[in-house]
Amino acid sequence: MRPSSATTTLPGDPPGGRRAMAVWGIGVSVYFVAVIFRTSLGVAGLDAADRFHVNASALSTFSILQLLVYAGMQIPVGLLVDRLGTKKVLTIGVVLFTAGQLGFAFSPSYGMALASRALLGCGDAMTFISVLRLGTRWFPARRGPLVAQLAGLAGMAGNLVSTLVLSRLLHGVGWTAAFAGSALAGVVVLVLLLLFLKDHPEGYEPEPFPHQGAAYVRRQIAASWREPGTRLGLWVHFTTQFPAMVFLLLWGLPFLVQAQGLSRATAGELLTLVVLSNMVVGLVYGQIIARHHAARLPLALGTVAATAVVWAATLAYPADRAPMWLLIVLCTVLGSCGPASMIGFDFARPANPAERQGTASGITNMGGFVASMTTLFAIGVLLDATGDDYTVAFSAVFVLQALGVSQILRLRGRVARRERERLVASRVETVHVPA
Repeated sequence: MRPSSATTTLPGDPPGGRRAMAVWGIGVSVYFVAVIFRTSLGVAGLDAADRFHVNASALSTFSILQLLVYAGMQIPVGLLVDRLGTKKVLTIGVVLFTAGQLGFAFSPSYGMALASRALLGCGDAMTFISVLRLGTRWFPARRGPLVAQLAGLAGMAGNLVSTLVLSRLLHGVGWTAAFAGSALAGVVVLVLLLLFLKDHPEGYEPEPFPHQGAAYVRRQIAASWREPGTRLGLWVHFTTQFPAMVFLLLWGLPFLVQAQGLSRATAGELLTLVVLSNMVVGLVYGQIIARHHAARLPLALGTVAATAVVWAATLAYPADRAPMWLLIVLCTVLGSCGPASMIGFDFARPANPAERQGTASGITNMGGFVASMTTLFAIGVLLDATGDDYTVAFSAVFVLQALGVSQILRLRGRVARRERERLVASRVETVHVPA
């Protein structure tokens, strides 16, 4: 009989190795560049308000529209990845997000800038799900949690580049040169993608799967949604990701500069701390979950609780401004939100077969971006309504966290039962299959 150890490579599992790392690294480099472009507005928010002469609500529309397109594309992209494969979808994504970044560089008006961010969001939407699928095709299943966390780590490295490099370019060479120059990175990864990326190792081609138009789409979505693991993955992603996403994508810099009285340089350092914390915590979470699968939900809920407590302490601090030590703690804790959101995929992945991985990942990935989009809009509206009262505006975070936690607690029992059933079934199959 085959051994049943959790560390054993399962039948049909790809072997991994250096070749897998090289190919997967190309896909990750595409995601890395996409995140640079996605988060570039986070360091240019105040400049964008001056350039296009807009208020807080209009400024938040940039990120809301970008995330609206991103979230709306997740299920279609998941279906495309399942049907067309990673390389084709990533190629389309690179072309779109590079065109969006270039258009944003030369936008003479608010309307054209909005259209450019929407185009960028459409291309960006095609990257992460594709990279997740690439990982499942090139690495053994037991490496799934760590591979997903490493992909998220690469994304945060892209955020770090936008925080440290793009922000300096913006104030050094100006708006057009900074954004147009960064668009060249999209051209570079497109060339690498076309020349070297492969969907799967030789000999590990997926079995042909019939695609029959609208009926196929309905079956894929319905079958993925019926799995409690997919729904729990969505709500984990929804509840954990958005506080840091909102902070880094748009409102962190204005909050630190306008509400906390920090200089742009100091605020930039705190944003960098969020990214660095994310990278460290991502490695830790990936290793813990790879070794102790039962740690997934405690890590996710613990992250939500820590985020809520530190945000409450910051917003309710009795003085006009929070002390630096508390802001450092806040940014450090926010760094755990991204890694915690990756746990959502660790619920959806084992709940769905290979031919539904893209669709299930797309459903899961919608969660955090819908929450981020909602919170970005709420903060912008509340800031305008209250005369820039950040305490009231950022309280929207707690409402969405409460909603998400209630859904996680509702679904956790069903998911645990389904996972036990799959484990028993796999053991029975292993017992009856000869060596």
